[in-house]
Amino acid sequence: MIGITSFGAYLPRMRLQRQVVAEANAWFDSGLKGLAKGERTMCNWDEDTITMAVEACQDSLGDRDREAIQALFMASTSMPFLDRQNSVLVAEALNLNSSVRTMDVTASQRAGTSALLAARDAVMAGNKQVLMVASEHRRTKCASRQEMLYGDGAAAITLGSEGVIAELVAAQSLADDFVDHYRSDGSDFDYDWEERWIRDEGFLKIVPRVVNALLQDAGISPKDIQHLVLPCEQKRTPATVAKALGIAPDLLADSLIENCGVTGTAHAILQLAHTLQKAKPGELILVIGFGQGSDALLFRVTDAIEKGQPALGVSGNLERRRAETNYNKFQSFNELLEKEMGKRSEIDKQTFLSAMYRNRDLLTRFMGGKCSECGTVQMPKMNYCVNPECGALDTQQNHPMSTVKGTVQTWTADQLTFDFNPPAYFGMVVFEGGGRLMMDFSEVDSESFDTGASVSVHFRIKQIDGQRGFRRYFWKAIQV
Repeated sequence: MIGITSFGAYLPRMRLQRQVVAEANAWFDSGLKGLAKGERTMCNWDEDTITMAVEACQDSLGDRDREAIQALFMASTSMPFLDRQNSVLVAEALNLNSSVRTMDVTASQRAGTSALLAARDAVMAGNKQVLMVASEHRRTKCASRQEMLYGDGAAAITLGSEGVIAELVAAQSLADDFVDHYRSDGSDFDYDWEERWIRDEGFLKIVPRVVNALLQDAGISPKDIQHLVLPCEQKRTPATVAKALGIAPDLLADSLIENCGVTGTAHAILQLAHTLQKAKPGELILVIGFGQGSDALLFRVTDAIEKGQPALGVSGNLERRRAETNYNKFQSFNELLEKEMGKRSEIDKQTFLSAMYRNRDLLTRFMGGKCSECGTVQMPKMNYCVNPECGALDTQQNHPMSTVKGTVQTWTADQLTFDFNPPAYFGMVVFEGGGRLMMDFSEVDSESFDTGASVSVHFRIKQIDGQRGFRRYFWKAIQV
């Protein structure tokens, strides 16, 4: 039996209220008021496709053995690097084995389901555990329909043949160069075609072809389906497609549009993860991916589903929200306007790639050291043990710290140091079990943040070198 063995998700905590977007642009397009209900997820300035992918994978993997992961496939159409394998960076941040097979899957909105199928194939080829993640952070034009409907987020799924919580019963794919939208090389934004044509010629003709082939191959009737996952930013189209398939519209999975937004390649995986948090043993879940054709995957939930729930999942991420009403902040974080950042922002932020590579165990893997002689944990790892009663040389063993919680010992809110979201918070974090490090703090709530606060560490953007187009990542502390 091959299928899902774990799943997880990540949604940025900030939620831009659609009403403020409509109010800011109503003078130009009053029609935006019709989309002003609810909120959309919004990346902080130090979040992107890579950082969200790491978060979603952490939620999926939990305390499972990461050495067992033999492949990682990452799907997105908004990866920060075009010629640097993004999935390798994610794999290192997750402390996966260096022999792991990695691959970026991109260039289509169904890249998420295609990566899921690639993961299935890898398991069939003999890999015990394969991790796939879909993550998206798309830029949109101001005052556009996409700005109102899109959202940022990521979802991850592990596939294997042992401990399966949802068996992959059947899968079918169809390649068809139907162009509902596109973004060419050098373009910042998607260009969309007419909605009715997309619905009638795209969804209503392509999806039934692939779904009917899948159901026939599996010997399943449309009436046997309990959950239908069909990502689409058109509100009424999924119900219309469901009827055409012979599936009751009330079996459609939550679209997540009202409280999250459409997360591009991640959305089918995000909806699947959300459905798995509610599904019962024996139920069938039909997942559709659409874009230059269609993918259809049929899952049957097993009795192990109750034991395979993530720490947060989609439901938990939806709850840990913080309403954002500053539209200017959203525009600034997404580089939608040219803003005066001050003289301190003009400091050269070049990353010395040789030094970064030599220190990648700390910078990317967040690896500390543990003395084999006395057991003292220290951060960062060094040649000598910091325990004054030990001081042993070359006894430091690798000790992963990315999942270890800590406590704020000291902190400063600096208004002079440049930060995209001032003031810049940084200070000393003391980790449970030993080790301490000066760290940046992110997503600070000034009313509750103080010395003694409990924090966890998260992979984030440290600096952006706009001159050379390079992003440097490190771990930051966030209040639990």
